[in-house]
Parts: sequence; C-alpha cells; structure tokens
Amino acid sequence: MPFYHQLGKIPPKRHTQFRKEDGTLHYEQLFGTIGFVGMSSLLYHLHRPTMVKRVGQSIDVRPQAAIENNLLSRKLEGFQVKPNGDYFKSRVPVLFNSDVTILLSAPSKSMAEDAFYKNSDGDEVVFVHEGSGVLHTMLGQIPFGAGDYLVIPRGIIHRFAFETSANRLFITESAHPVYSPKRYRNHFGQLLEHSPYCERDLRPPSKLETHDALGSFTIRIKKQGQLHDYVYASHPFDVVGWDGYHFPYALSIHDFEPITGRVHQPPPVHQTFETDAFVICSFVPRLYDYHPQSIPAPYNHSNIDSDEVLYYVEGDFMSRTGIDRGYISLHPAGIPHGPHPGTYEGSIGKTKTEELAVMVDTFRPLQVTAQALAIEHPDYHRSWLEPGMNPED
Repeated sequence: MPFYHQLGKIPPKRHTQFRKEDGTLHYEQLFGTIGFVGMSSLLYHLHRPTMVKRVGQSIDVRPQAAIENNLLSRKLEGFQVKPNGDYFKSRVPVLFNSDVTILLSAPSKSMAEDAFYKNSDGDEVVFVHEGSGVLHTMLGQIPFGAGDYLVIPRGIIHRFAFETSANRLFITESAHPVYSPKRYRNHFGQLLEHSPYCERDLRPPSKLETHDALGSFTIRIKKQGQLHDYVYASHPFDVVGWDGYHFPYALSIHDFEPITGRVHQPPPVHQTFETDAFVICSFVPRLYDYHPQSIPAPYNHSNIDSDEVLYYVEGDFMSRTGIDRGYISLHPAGIPHGPHPGTYEGSIGKTKTEELAVMVDTFRPLQVTAQALAIEHPDYHRSWLEPGMNPED
C-alpha cells in the first residue's frame, strides 16, 4: 500500500550510524520487493537478522489438483473444514492456480509464542470471518476482529494470537503483490475521493514489540511450496524502529463504502484489492438500484476470461438459493451464470441488501483440490434448472 508510515526509533538519515546506548551499532535492513525498485521499508535491529544456527525439516505444502480442467460450477460448504489447534495444519487449500491459492482455515488455538511464520512465496490476504486477536509482526502489532482483511506482504515474519477458539479464516495467497486498485489512486499513490475507502480506514502496525533476546528461535519459512524450519540465534522481533511503504495492515470490510447507481452496477465497483492476476471484491450492505424499472438482481453474465469465486459471509444472498454462511461458489470461465430461478423476478421492488461476501476473480483457470471435493455439494451446477425439469431428460 503506497503510503508512508513510521514506528519506533530511527536515525535522522538513512544508511548512517545509529548507535545504541552502549555505543554499539543497530543493524539496518532494507526490506523491499521487486529488487530495489518496489516498495520497501528500512528496519533497525538490535542484532544481525542473518544469524542462522541451523536448518531443520522441510514439508511440502503445495496444493494438489484433484481436478485440473474444471468447467463445472461448484458449491463448497466451508464450515465443514474442521478446527485444528496447529495453525499450519489448519490451512486447507481448496482452489488454486499458478497465481493464487485460496485456503480455508479454522485455527482453534493461537500460534505458540516461540512460533513464527514467513511466507516468502507470496502476499497473503487473510479475511477474518469469525474470531479476534492480535497479529504480531516484526513491524508491530495489528489487533483484528471479524470482518477484517489482514494484508500481509511476502517476507513479513508474524504469528497469530487469537482471543477465541472459534476462528474462521478465508485466505488468499498471491504470487503477485497485492495493491489497492490503481483507478482509485492518483499518480502520487494517494487514494482519490471516489475510492470506496481511504487511508483513514487502513490500520498499519500500531505497537512495536522489541525483544532483546538471544537463543534459538524457529521461523517457519514458506518458499517454492515448501515449509522450511530455520533456527535463528536472535529473536525475530528485535526491531527498535522502522519507516517506509512496505508493511502489513488491516482493513475492515465494514469500512468499505459501496458504490451504487440507478441501474445494476457491475462487479468492478466492489473491487477492494488488485494484482496482475486476480482481484478481490467486497459485497457489503447497500441500497439497490433506484431507476423506476430497475432489476436489483444481477443479470446473467459470462466469465469468458476469469473464474469467479464467492465466499459468503453474512446476510441474505439475494441472487442465490441454498447458500449459507461460509459457503463458497465457483463459477468457471467459459460458461454463463446468473441469479437462481425466481430470484431475478423476486428482486424487483426491493430497496436494499444486507449481504456480506468476498469475491476473488482470477484471470487463469482454477484447479480443484481433493479437500474441496470433500466439502462439495455435487449437484450445484444443476441448480439453475426450472422447477419440475428433469435433468435426465
């Protein structure tokens, strides 16, 4: 996210001597992306961030395709994913391609205080459906609750501390940097007046936790689909200060201000984040179209170039039947989809919706995992047949 933030103590000039009270130097680290031309922050450590003591086991966590070439509309019951006390084991991949992996997670416990995670493969957008707690990172703490998007750029060392045992997360792991939509930004990077959210809604780390400790500290690092256990000689949260443009942040879906019109507005008005390979949109409570002849339900449309994934959070999903909290629908590229029978006509005259949902539209086809098939409602693709029609005729 292109705005400047500073936390803790930093020297007045970058790349200059910054000494501790005992006269020894702090250790500066450039933490950035895309070589030296992407967004970056400068971190100041008590100890060298490079002190690897040993390398432990590696675990393959790459998602495996049960269906590689999918042309079926599918419905998954997300809350069938069982709670797990191990945060890493709780992450269940359901859909993926080379750009993005969509995971469901129901962690029932916090990560241990000496457990740390760093995803070096991609950015993560963690939508908190249920639960609350604190995201602890090397750049500070971010309290979170239900409805929050937690945007965690690649390379951020972090751990989740939950205040509850009933937690539900919808995780989008991106091989590409995650940004705010460019059409909502001016050429300086500032969010414009017509943006559905602004910098005031974004919550960067607010409390820096600095640990001056030596010993053995294991960071689980994800790289090329493998989880590697690296043991470092200093605590990873030993940063005394930092500044820059590259950091994690939270945005509540409840702070997304919907854009409405006289006739039905297309999905791009709900866009919340973008990458080069997919977008994330937020469907929030809003007034319906106010043209006197409007039809509030969406028109039938073909995703010719993208797969559409909808994660249903709360409320009444006006254009769908048989949908509940935590369900996921997948509408693949190449075939049209639209409102279920009766909902198109039934929407006329309605003035507002209370629905809450997250959408991921990908520009490459998604593959389906065996874990997804285990929670699937298999006849969803037939749910647009008119009442009384026999699918076998």
